Amino acid sequence: MVWFVPRRVFPTLDNLPRSYFLGHHKKGLDNMKILLSSINVVVECRDYRIPLSSRNPLFESSLTGRERLIVHTKQDLGSEDHPEDRERERIIRGWHHPTPVAFTNKDNQETIKQIVDFAKDHAKSADSLTGTKILIIGMPNVGKSSLLNAVRKQGMNMQRKFKAAYVMAQPGTTKKITTQVKIVEGTEERGPVYVMDTPGVFMPYVPNSETMLKLALCSCVPDNFISHVTLADYLLYKMNLYDHNIYGEYSYPTNDIIELLDNLAQRAGKLARGGGANYEAAALWLVQRWRMTKFGRFMLDEVADDSFEKAKREYESMDISLHQAKKAEKETRKKLAAEHRLAV
Repeated sequence: MVWFVPRRVFPTLDNLPRSYFLGHHKKGLDNMKILLSSINVVVECRDYRIPLSSRNPLFESSLTGRERLIVHTKQDLGSEDHPEDRERERIIRGWHHPTPVAFTNKDNQETIKQIVDFAKDHAKSADSLTGTKILIIGMPNVGKSSLLNAVRKQGMNMQRKFKAAYVMAQPGTTKKITTQVKIVEGTEERGPVYVMDTPGVFMPYVPNSETMLKLALCSCVPDNFISHVTLADYLLYKMNLYDHNIYGEYSYPTNDIIELLDNLAQRAGKLARGGGANYEAAALWLVQRWRMTKFGRFMLDEVADDSFEKAKREYESMDISLHQAKKAEKETRKKLAAEHRLAV
């Protein structure tokens, strides 16, 4: 019997884009700073699957002096609710203590209720008749608008589906700060609670290529930003570390992405003219199916007691200037424009 041995290290990709910091990201952050004086609470959303990679240090340095709640969204995409999942959540809470941390799951209204209860408790302690104002912030496409819609529906006891904020699968739907939306009515004991949605803000520069791959897999950048085959290769690396049997319906265990895509293309019908594999189409199909939890629910970031401090030190050691960020933004725009011309 031949034992399958997964890769333990993914190669560094020096040519991978390391920034997606666009003009409206900077403008959005500047507007948040202006608004901060009228805000009572800042709720920062991070993707449950990448609790480290979806953290934007710009928020911690720019939006200070307000009570904070960190919400890890999309728990349903990265957790099997096993004891080891709960242990990782305990570790994540420890990273940020004494700042409160929550985990939300679109299929579990109790996880949404905890956010509403937090808002009510703050409004009661604030003792303000004009109400409490909450600013929801986060990286692109980490679930800010979805969270706003969910807490409004529960906080206002709404039976019908009514969206206060638009939600799309790709980043960039919200490009400016929205008007305030009431999520909790006022009572004799407390004032009402209002929430403002904001555009996702990317960090000026990503510390390493693996972090960018994780962000791309979780749709924090557009799907055309990184080669689908490259993304699928990184996903294969992660799937093999988690459980190489999860793609067994399509292929035998392998570390070779082309081998996997050849097998998958035949079974999923992702073929080019002539009958060969359409590698880009097969790779995108694989990535999209993983996002739908068809290939397991697991985290991409390593969660250990010292992981958060290591990530902080790595980011701080980069010392990226605003000039470098603007240069990276220009290169990003050129790349997107070139790909758009090819697609037309």
